[in-house]
Amino acid sequence: MKLYTTIKTLAVGCLVAISTMSCSKWLEVKMEDGILSNVLFADNEGYKIALNGIYTTMNEGYGQSQTMVHLDILAQYYDVKSNKDHAYKTIAEYNYNDANFESVNSALWTRQYSMIANINAMLFEIDSENSAISPRYYNTIKGEALALRAFLHFDLLRLYGPIMSEEGATDIITIPYQDTDSKEIQPLLPAGQILDKVIADLNAAANLLKDDPITTEGVLDSDTDNPNENNDFRYRQYRMNYYAVQTLLARAYLWKGDKTTAGQIARKLIEENREKQIFPWTAKADIQNTENPDLIFSSEVIFGIYNQQRINSYRTFFRKTASLNNALRFKGENFTDPTGKMPYFYTDDNDIRKVSSMWSIEVPDETSGTTAQDAKEVICFNKYLDFEANAKPSRYMIPLIRISEVYLIAAECAESVDEALLYLNELRNNRSCIDLAYNPDEDVNGTWLQEKITAEFAREVIGEGQLFFYYKRIGAVKILGGTVTENKKYDYSIYDYVYTYDPWQTISLGNYVWPLPQSETNLRVSSGE
Repeated sequence: MKLYTTIKTLAVGCLVAISTMSCSKWLEVKMEDGILSNVLFADNEGYKIALNGIYTTMNEGYGQSQTMVHLDILAQYYDVKSNKDHAYKTIAEYNYNDANFESVNSALWTRQYSMIANINAMLFEIDSENSAISPRYYNTIKGEALALRAFLHFDLLRLYGPIMSEEGATDIITIPYQDTDSKEIQPLLPAGQILDKVIADLNAAANLLKDDPITTEGVLDSDTDNPNENNDFRYRQYRMNYYAVQTLLARAYLWKGDKTTAGQIARKLIEENREKQIFPWTAKADIQNTENPDLIFSSEVIFGIYNQQRINSYRTFFRKTASLNNALRFKGENFTDPTGKMPYFYTDDNDIRKVSSMWSIEVPDETSGTTAQDAKEVICFNKYLDFEANAKPSRYMIPLIRISEVYLIAAECAESVDEALLYLNELRNNRSCIDLAYNPDEDVNGTWLQEKITAEFAREVIGEGQLFFYYKRIGAVKILGGTVTENKKYDYSIYDYVYTYDPWQTISLGNYVWPLPQSETNLRVSSGE
């Protein structure tokens, strides 16, 4: 038995190790004529190990690059471009020809498709004639696997695909959808087909997960106290649960431009959550707790990853001792500095996302490359600060889907401004903000509602890698930038200078579309694709 367990551990080790290879390298692996796969998938435990390997590997990208770093830099959250020596300056400038970007691009592509290949290997085995999985585990493991396959492909489409609202976008060739265990290079498919496949996988996953324990027992974020049970069906916020699948469906339909279906899904989710309180609004007292503030609003997270290295990312990019050439900070020396970003980002002085310890004003020291002589106060982002007093799993959580997004989808898909404001104001009330009221006279261009939704979305998902995708979906050409331009003009009527400040940045629509990595295009050329 001990030897069997050792072999199984080695088998999953091979799978995780393979996840760092290119997709083509994975497809060349023959799994020793099936010996490793036969051992790994010999029982329920093997399937659990394989699926956990996928969640663990997600930390390589979603633990940093695809959340708080590269994607949020592209969304212009931070003051990066004003520092010519900043490590991510070329990323902030959308220089997709830069070698540093190519490295990021290739690694992301390889990692996503490697995880997808591992998922497909598991899905092949789970439905094979000799599958050893028990009925109790079949629906959950297959449902999560299908949902993860859709999730990973969807993020690839959101990066490499077109802006779907543009004419002919559905026919633009984008990425391959790897939905078999075939070892052949899969063809690049039109964006519309990719999106249809994502939705099909999500619908299949939703059907399999309809009896997910989260629907009746909640997130189950602690170990069972029943000695006759295990934790296999607990900690559902860290698994691709039923509600995560439904929210992804709403995301996908909205990406497709089908606001009717997206709105229906979002409204149903909100109604069910109000009734069951699966993802309740995080209490203000928990957010403002002085010893252990809940800065990620953990009760509201529908799906996130468990990353024990989260604190390292905080230390590298966000705390006051972060190197100036790595630091990701808002421009400005205090919350009211008109040359900084904070006054434009938060428009309500009581916003709990602003006045809590989410942000702090610090003075960098010599360890960050700042001398005592020229040290200035900086605004540090503390969402991922680690609190040792926090013994909960949320200490290591990085959110990927949250309930506030569902409210914002419902608002965007509402049939009237009044209906939209019901969802927007419920969210704002739980952030200690005043209600928004619609004034037609202020809505000259008919963009008032979308602008309000955009502002709330930006405040909700900072550090989570979603704003860049949001901007792309709506085709935003003017966004709140990471720097603020100061304009100085002499006014002869007062015989003095007048200063105005412009925090907005123009962005080319082409910057929303990543080019395929050179490694992938070279592979396809060499293979005659």
